Amino acid sequence: MTSTVFVVDDHPVVRDGVILLLRSDPMLTVIGSAESGQAAIERITELRPDLILLDLRLPDMLAPEVISELRKVHSGGKIVVFTAHADHHGITASLDAGADAALVKDVAGTDLSAALRAVLRGERVVDPRIVPHHTQRSDALARSGLTRREYEVLRYAAQGRTNPEIAESTGLTRNTVKTYLQSALHKLGARNRVEAIVKASEAGLL
Repeated sequence: MTSTVFVVDDHPVVRDGVILLLRSDPMLTVIGSAESGQAAIERITELRPDLILLDLRLPDMLAPEVISELRKVHSGGKIVVFTAHADHHGITASLDAGADAALVKDVAGTDLSAALRAVLRGERVVDPRIVPHHTQRSDALARSGLTRREYEVLRYAAQGRTNPEIAESTGLTRNTVKTYLQSALHKLGARNRVEAIVKASEAGLL
């Protein structure tokens, strides 16, 4: 039985190359592709693939945002973040948002297929070059006392988002966003969001 794959990447050469690689695996069938986060969400809602191969950097949305939206419309799909750069901050944020795996794009074709098959079996696959950084971020988060939701709200605030924008991205109410942000400020010993972002950065959280 073959598994269906959807590829999201804004670079046509990369997108086409990955699709070509995956077509050589009889157990994987590419059923579509997209070059932006919004287009991916719309197509995936309709096609409901078994696995989504998602570029870390898209022109309209950050991968963690795309993942949050995909979890709402297609919670059963496996999500693999695929990046050309060992952008550890972005990868960690994506894993925190619900990605099942993270791979670096220089992985060989056979290794890519093997990794995707492992993810489809329910395994969590993270490129060994990423693990130390992900572990460091998780340790820093544990030390801070922040919950995952508080961290998520703070991360959006660090991107310059307003409370209404954060509410829209996370599916939370504005009051709940405000509550999480205030709680994060208290735990970080910060008086305002700017100070909280500085302290979170110093602690290795952002």
